Order: sequence, then structure tokens, then C-alpha cells
Amino acid sequence: MVDLVKFQGNSGNRLPPQNIEAEESILGAILLDPEAISKVADVLPKDAFSITAHQEIYQACLTLQLQGKPTDLMTVTTWLSDRRLLEKIGGQIKLAQLIDRTVSSVNVDLYALLVVDKWIRRKLIHAGHEIAELGYDTATELPEILDKAEQSIFGLTQERPQQGLVSISETLVQTFETIEIYQQGLAIPGLPCDFYDLDAMTGGFQRSDLIIVAGRPSMGKTAFSIGVAYNIASIHELPVAIFSLEMSKEQLVQRMLSGEAGIESNRLRAGRISQNEWEPLSRAIATLSELPIFIDDSPNPTVTEIRSKCRRLQSEQGGKLGLILIDYLQLMEGSSPDNRVQELSRITRGLKGLARELNVPIITLSQLSRGVESRTNKRPMMSDLRESGCLTGDTLIPLVNNRNQQLPIRDFIDKIGKSRLKVWAVNEATMMLEPALVHHAFSTGVKPVFRLTTHDGRSLRATGNHKFLTMAGWQPLDELANGDRIAIPIDQFQKSLQYFKIYWDEIISIEADGEEEVYDLTVDFHHNFVANNIIVHNSIEQDADLVIMLYREEYYNPDTPDRGIAEVIITKHRNGPTGTVKLLFDSQVTKFKNLARR
Repeated sequence: MVDLVKFQGNSGNRLPPQNIEAEESILGAILLDPEAISKVADVLPKDAFSITAHQEIYQACLTLQLQGKPTDLMTVTTWLSDRRLLEKIGGQIKLAQLIDRTVSSVNVDLYALLVVDKWIRRKLIHAGHEIAELGYDTATELPEILDKAEQSIFGLTQERPQQGLVSISETLVQTFETIEIYQQGLAIPGLPCDFYDLDAMTGGFQRSDLIIVAGRPSMGKTAFSIGVAYNIASIHELPVAIFSLEMSKEQLVQRMLSGEAGIESNRLRAGRISQNEWEPLSRAIATLSELPIFIDDSPNPTVTEIRSKCRRLQSEQGGKLGLILIDYLQLMEGSSPDNRVQELSRITRGLKGLARELNVPIITLSQLSRGVESRTNKRPMMSDLRESGCLTGDTLIPLVNNRNQQLPIRDFIDKIGKSRLKVWAVNEATMMLEPALVHHAFSTGVKPVFRLTTHDGRSLRATGNHKFLTMAGWQPLDELANGDRIAIPIDQFQKSLQYFKIYWDEIISIEADGEEEVYDLTVDFHHNFVANNIIVHNSIEQDADLVIMLYREEYYNPDTPDRGIAEVIITKHRNGPTGTVKLLFDSQVTKFKNLARR
């Protein structure tokens, strides 16, 4: 009797999808022709076979191939016999039958595709069974259940045979052709937003990137992002999903109509339209109605809800999705409203995961802190992100090595890229310290700093918005007071404890300590690190691949000669340069435009 692989999800007495003849032809071809396995090994997993014996034989062949041994009848028989598997697969008779039923190995790669097809169908049936079980799980929240169900199906659509090794000559030809196209100005590496100077600096928005567009109110964050979305939808004809958390979809569309028709937004909202403006308004309506722009103005969505809606949209649009825009980050709903700082970190981490999952850039808007207003130069910096903070350059960061080495945070800037530096970070699930990789180190300029001192003598100088781990969660320094307790690592020199545990030390003073250049790190996964033997948090920009900040001098100085000019400041670019580009800003229709090229 054929021993089928155990299969959950079978309906009635029907056999699960399978192609036993194709499986036998593949195995027979491998036993006859030593080159056959190289044609299928990278596209055909062992689990694709529906019969246990076939899986065991195929695994034997794969192992022999990796060892550089032939996959002929004698070698495979010996390998199975030595591991007491020969009788399990049906003995030498089974192997001989596989050879007898195979004419040649010519079409072995085509047979592999047939077997993979049936395997994915079996996985689909299994996923259906799992989804049915999820429906009975009344202890889990419904949105989480729906997300798991969608992920089960979405995962199947991502099943693709892996590509095998490719000759360097073939890769070089493709690379040269790509470089030649870029050199001729015919294309850029990423998705152009069609603000030319910005595209030149960023190389376009890379798929799977998380992009934060930040600024103080009235800088034009929404107008800038809508302009990007419009360009991608109209010029590149790619679907765009806009999640408008602050404005209704009607208000958002009015803004788009104002920019497209060239009618002042306040008059358009009030219906004060001249006779001559009806024609451009009609043209604008006709143009916008043809664009693949989809708007959701549901209040306070979660990452799970956004993921579900975007998966569905991408599927409905034939797998195409050019951009996801979220306006804005701080209005998104989290699962832990009592700890907003920690929750925002989880949200940005979830959005980065969604960008990678759907292979699409995500732009999320973010407010900047009021600290910008207190400076003479009000151009925003990285540390102005509402949820970020920074440390003075002399702050000592313990490294994960055998020398108990501590490095001043300012020195990380020169060492990143030359060596892989690991620091200690707290795993909030276990409240234990673990090694974490540092990806980025940067200065955020001169800022007012405060000195925090604890009962046990620990001291740290930081900006007021830097977060510390307290018994109530992550809290910024300017919200802490004497008597509050913060997380401190157990002395790293106590070898028996290996610097893995934490305890809660009492704050005895927080004092203003002048102004100084401050720094921050980008730390992998846990998004926190130990500094001066105190556990501190990082900024929301850590998960972002690109951080853009907007600044308009005329907002603060109406008499400036730069009226109508907006600065687009790239403060972080994971894959390229930082710097500033300038755009025109038409405040009458709240629209960004390219500056005329000289």
C-alpha cells in the first residue's frame, strides 16, 4: 500500500492533489542520469513529493549530490541501506521499478513543475483547514484572526521556485545594460516621484522602503505627499493607497482638485468659483477620476487593518501597488495605549515589515516636536522627530566583546561600516539583556541637555525628549521626576550574572546642563541600548530607510527673499546621500512644483 504523506485538511474520501507518475519519472531520471538532479534541486523541495518513500529517495539523492557523489542505483541503494531506510521505501524492487518506468531524463524539469503545482494545491487545502480552525478561536481578537487567515493565503501566492546559480557573465551583461540606461538618464534605480532634484538625490523611492516625511504644522507635509502620490498614479500608472487619518476623503479630494485645476483651495471649499474656472475644474475632475488612487479615511487604523486592506487592493489590481501613504503616524492605533512611546516603535516596525512584505514604498507623515520653535535656526533636524532624543558625545556605550570595552557614542560614527559593532539591548519580552547590532550612528546638532543622576551613582546627559525605560514603560526625560525608577543593568563585572539582568534604580536629580552636540544610534531589532550603564531608547526613525523633513522660511519670516520656496531636507538615507533640495510651493493651491531648471 502506498504510504502517503500525512495530510491535514482532506475532505471526505477524496485524495489530495498529487501526480505520482511525475514523481516517479523525476526519481527514475535522477537514478538514470547523474546530471538530472542539478536541473530540479533548486526548484523542487523534498516536501513537494506526496509519498513518504519518494521523499526519502529524493533526500538521499540531494545528500549524495551535496557530497559530490553519483546518484546512480548502487550509490542510492547503499545510502538508504546504511541508514536502515531501504525497506521503508519498498526495497531494491521499488528503486528498480522507478528506473524501469522512466524512458529518459529530458523533461525532468517540466515534471518538477507538475509536482510543485500539486504540492501548492495541497498547501491551499491545508490552509483552508487552518482558517476554519481559526474561526473557532473565540479567545483571539477578530482583526488578528482575519490577519492570520489572509496571511495563510497570501503566503501561498508568494511561493516561487528559487532561481539557481547564474553565470557572472550573464549578470554582468544585465548590470552593464542597467548602468547604461541610468547613465543615459533613461531611468533611475527606484520609483521616481517626479520631483527631479529629489529623485536625483534619492535615486527614486526604493520598493520595500519606509519613508518618514516630517515637519512642523503648515510646512506642507500632506501637500507634498499628495503630490508624490499623484505623480506615481498619473505618470507611472500605478495604484496608490492613501490612509487619511486627519482629513476626510472629501477634504483630501478637494485639495487634489485645487492643485489640479489651479483654483485657490479656500474659494473651492466655499464654492466661490468664477465662470472661467468651471472648465478647468471639469477637466480636473475628469483627470482625477481616471487615476488609480484609493482613499481610506477610517479613524485610527492599526497596522493589521492597513495590511489587510493593502493586500486586498494589491490582489485586486493584479499584483500592482505603487505606494502606500499614511497621514499621519501619531494618529495610528496601537495595541497598548498606556505606553505610547513603545507602541509607536512597534507601529513603525510593523510598517517597515509591511513595506517588505508587499514590496512597495510606504510614506508615513510625522509631526516634529515644539523644540524647533525655541531655536533661532528653525530648520528641522533628526532629533526633532517627536519620539526621538539624543545623548552627549562623551556617553559611554558598552560593547559586546571579551574586553569589557566601552566606546564614546561620538566615536561610533567613524567605526560604523569598518567593523560590526554590537551593544547590549533589553528584550522587553524577557526583560533580559541581549546583544544587538548597531547599523547607524549620527550627530543631530547642538541641543539643550539635562543631567540625570540615580541613587546608585549612575549619570547620563541627554536631551529632554530621550526615552528611558521605567516601571511604567518608556518615558521621555522631560516627563520624569525625582523618585521615579529607571532600568539599570546589573553590574557587568559580576561574571556570574553575565550582565544579562536589570534592576530599577531611583532618580535623585535632573538638572539643566547647558547645550552640547548630541548623538544617537540605530540599533537592530530591540531599538534600545545601554548608555552609561542606563537603558535608553532610540527614535522612531530607526525603522525608516529615508527621512525627509520640510521647511519653509516664509512661515517664520514673511519678508524673506525665499518666498514660495520649500526646502526638502533629507536627514537620513540608508542607501545614499543626505542633503537639501528646493521646490516651489504654491500656497494658494497648496501644491509643490519643480523649480525651473537653468
